Amino acid sequence: MRLTRTVTVGVAFALAAGLGLAGCSKKENASGSGGSGDGKIKVAFVPKLQGIPYFEAMNTGGRQAAADLGVEWIYKGPTTADPGAQTEVVKSLIQQRVDVLVVAPNDPDSMAPILKDAQSRGIKVMTSDTDAPNSVRELFVNQATAEGIGQTVTDALLEKMGGKGEYAIVSCGQTAGNLNSWIAVQRKYTAEKYPDAKIVDVVYAGEDEAKATSMAKDLMNAHPKLTGLVGECTTSAPGVAKAVRETGKIGKVFTVGVGTPASMKPYLMDGSSSTSVLWDVEQLGYLTVWAGTQLKKGTPLQATNKVSDKLPAVKYFPDQKMLLLGDPLRITKDNVGNYNY
Repeated sequence: MRLTRTVTVGVAFALAAGLGLAGCSKKENASGSGGSGDGKIKVAFVPKLQGIPYFEAMNTGGRQAAADLGVEWIYKGPTTADPGAQTEVVKSLIQQRVDVLVVAPNDPDSMAPILKDAQSRGIKVMTSDTDAPNSVRELFVNQATAEGIGQTVTDALLEKMGGKGEYAIVSCGQTAGNLNSWIAVQRKYTAEKYPDAKIVDVVYAGEDEAKATSMAKDLMNAHPKLTGLVGECTTSAPGVAKAVRETGKIGKVFTVGVGTPASMKPYLMDGSSSTSVLWDVEQLGYLTVWAGTQLKKGTPLQATNKVSDKLPAVKYFPDQKMLLLGDPLRITKDNVGNYNY
């Protein structure tokens, strides 16, 4: 009897263990590294700041792509444009064991070790909107090249300034890699193409529109000959235009910016801003989800990729591990009504 009972218990234990292992194996196969239990790939995106129109538009595009591709989309960012706060969000998603982690880093260098930790846990790592080139990221979804954006912004402003004069830049985060790369292009391009024009100052307002407005007013006071202002991001673009409107300098100080159509429309219509340089932000979100899905599946990217009907020919640059959404778009009073974000 004792022998029989021992064998019976042993068999029962072995069966239970086997079922447990089979269950784990089935779940792991269905969801991959930390995927959802229903087998869907989890793509998580961490913006610089949650709640501003730009990244909410990326979220809209991301949700649409997730629905089309049958994946799970997680959109979660800090409520302040603070690298430390963003890091905490990223760490929480690593703990959730998402399949693909996509970040638009506020500070690319401080984000690099966090991305390395994610990769060490089997998570696919990407950047979108803003790169962390010195990190282990496997892919960067770029809205447009730094040259394209910097030159388009400069041309749009200097056309209004008559190709000459002083202008200043109100940027956002001082460590924002994408904004800094555009400013570097603007400096070089202005010196080369517009020798009678110069950038007299660059200031940083964080992601704070009210602060951008205040700083733009300070710049106009500090530089009486100033005839141009650039809002380098989607919160400072309306901020500098508002400063010109409130100081009664429409037609005397010209502004352009990198701003969303809805936030820039009133300023484009009254002339306090002449041009907003952007791209289709919703499609940037769509492309981000598509790219993450290909990365997780191990699908090789082609030189030109058919992503969707709206993105029929997205170029891939393997030497930079970069997908390029396309050329910058000039938004003016004539076409601003074509966009709803």
